[in-house]
Amino acid sequence: MPKRNDYISWDEYFMGIALLSANRSKDPCTQVGACIVSATNKIMSVGYNGMPAGCDDDEFPWEREGDTIDTKYPYVCHAELNAILNNDGGSLAGCKIYVALFPCNECAKAIIQSGIKEVLYLSDKYGTTPSVLASKRMFNAAGVACRKITMEHDEITIDFREENI
Repeated sequence: MPKRNDYISWDEYFMGIALLSANRSKDPCTQVGACIVSATNKIMSVGYNGMPAGCDDDEFPWEREGDTIDTKYPYVCHAELNAILNNDGGSLAGCKIYVALFPCNECAKAIIQSGIKEVLYLSDKYGTTPSVLASKRMFNAAGVACRKITMEHDEITIDFREENI
């Protein structure tokens, strides 16, 4: 019997992990996940956007507009930073990070400092904002490759029902 040919690519697999991780986010508007992968295709860490540990997500705001102090922006830890911080201590030098949205400037700094060498993303919808323009400038200066990826499959269904395993 020949092996199956309809399996997903590495990019689909790792972006799928990032997107699945995003489902842990409690943000009512934007759920982002990140998956850091070694040069040998081993998952080093995952993360999603949410409040820092010890900050009760029922006590902090999730608003997008209003006085900055009353919005989520000064509090939420982005998926990329959480993935870097969630790493168990192994070196991230030479790794790549899969993330749905192109990283902001704050995450770009952490990505560069951790030694990650490639950013793979699905959307650059904030590409003209100062934050993302700064990210691109820093990534270019630091030699971090950025690649928008397209998937062969539009969607992948995960079925948890025991009878279908």
